[in-house]
Amino acid sequence: MARVRYGARTEREIAATRTASTRLPGIWSTATVAVWETAPDAVAAVLPPPLKPTGSPLVRVTVSKVDLPGHPLGAGSVAVAAVHGTVEGWYPLVMPMTSERALTGGREVFGEPKKLGEVTVERDGLVVRASMARHGIAFVEIRGTVSGELPLPEPASKTDFYFKCLPAVNGSGFDADPVLVHCVRRETARRLERITGEVVLRESVYDPVADLPVLRLRDITFGEKTSDQSGRVVERVEAQALLPYLHQRYDDPLQVLDAPPEGGR
Repeated sequence: MARVRYGARTEREIAATRTASTRLPGIWSTATVAVWETAPDAVAAVLPPPLKPTGSPLVRVTVSKVDLPGHPLGAGSVAVAAVHGTVEGWYPLVMPMTSERALTGGREVFGEPKKLGEVTVERDGLVVRASMARHGIAFVEIRGTVSGELPLPEPASKTDFYFKCLPAVNGSGFDADPVLVHCVRRETARRLERITGEVVLRESVYDPVADLPVLRLRDITFGEKTSDQSGRVVERVEAQALLPYLHQRYDDPLQVLDAPPEGGR
């Protein structure tokens, strides 16, 4: 009988899949990164406990084009600075991805708040434009011109905080207590340039990053980097404490009844 592909895999096949999913050697991405200061109250409002604001109310947007062989990937992230205990890092609010594979792997394994979307990174000479869009709205756009090269930073690590959870079958709460994940990314850059430009935030009821206004733009950079990541569960989280923030991960179905934003996009 021919092999039934939905049948059980062998231990060897399972081990090979696990190894491949945690190591992507030689994968480089082209990324536009913008960091700005926003309203402290806005950052505090979006952080589920036990995360807390840092001393700086920062937002970090990363818009990347990942050079996966045969399957280029657009990957975005909008995150706010946060601290858990003594560990400082970033709490992503939304992470648009252009492929289903990137979405399901990150969300189900690490708890990343990934959603399918459109992610664009373009460069024409010295002009750079990067954007993230969903439901026809480019809710974040970075645009500017290259104004000079920057020295390459030393390889460094940064921590992202994720909540891994599973909504309950009956639609109320969770099937089990959520867990807080620390995901450590080790990044190496081979090119880095300064961008003189601006960040445009557009109203979207599905991705309301416009609630984190650009009060002071710290910097915009354009570069090429490679990274790997590893995650670990650091603690269980009280379900009732996380439940009011669950809409960050999913588009609220009731939002289809909302009126369109005034003034258009």
